[in-house]
Amino acid sequence: MNVSESNQGSNELKQDLNQMADRPGGPFIIHLFMREKCEMPEKELMTKIMKKHLGDVDCFCHDKVAGFAATKYKAEFKDGSIPPQLMITDCFGTDDYKIDAVTRSQMWDCPESAEILDSCKYHVVATDVLGGAVDYKQRAEMLMDYLEALVEMYPTCEAVQFQSSGKMFTRNKIIGHNIPKESRFIYFAVNVRFFRIQDTEDMIVDTLGMSVLNMPDLQYHFHGMDPNDVVNHAYSLLSYIFANSCPIKSGETVDGVDNGGLSRNIQWKCRYENSLIQPVRPVIDICMNEFASGKRN
Repeated sequence: MNVSESNQGSNELKQDLNQMADRPGGPFIIHLFMREKCEMPEKELMTKIMKKHLGDVDCFCHDKVAGFAATKYKAEFKDGSIPPQLMITDCFGTDDYKIDAVTRSQMWDCPESAEILDSCKYHVVATDVLGGAVDYKQRAEMLMDYLEALVEMYPTCEAVQFQSSGKMFTRNKIIGHNIPKESRFIYFAVNVRFFRIQDTEDMIVDTLGMSVLNMPDLQYHFHGMDPNDVVNHAYSLLSYIFANSCPIKSGETVDGVDNGGLSRNIQWKCRYENSLIQPVRPVIDICMNEFASGKRN
């Protein structure tokens, strides 16, 4: 299957089902892109900013890598619990970090992404350790507070990209946001992507990024409906899944779309399967009745 669609214009993209998603609940990796190489902030300043956003933290290393134990949170294991760790690298070149064409084509929230990626030759990489063992809502809160601490810590950062979803935002958009606390993870860290299937009227809207919270992504394979309505439906359903610990089971239905809005009179059937577009990962496929494309059981 060849797909096309880009925030830089229409380009043919190749389906690659050999590309697998990261394991569910794996590390959440944040890239902060810089035009010039910068020094790691002083330990005292980093600790002050981390405490401002994350509450009590313990800085256990500060050299080529800075590490903080987020003591407000607990990673739960069979033998007990320990705080997750938040790690920040020194600033280094981006030569070894390759972003593929599919990812580049889906940076809808950052229209200037191509220019940023071409001009920013340095980045700082931040991640969490043991985050997958933290309650999913607490982890989402921690990661978004961490994001806000990072962009305050690095004022020369041009933009931030989340490796798990490919989504990118400028630093200014993050600094100036007014997104409700409980909605930040879906807004910033989960990408709703859009593809057209070449030489057909078929389209795919899917999401990427929910596996960080050990939850499935969504997928819509359809024709004959405004894709903006499908994107809005995806965000609404993601919010429902997040708020309710993903209660949807295979064979159940969700409210569909009528005249651009949700309608209880229209029910779309859900089914768990692997994604049609890379990276391969579990998704909830939404069968849109007469608008559905492809074969379904």
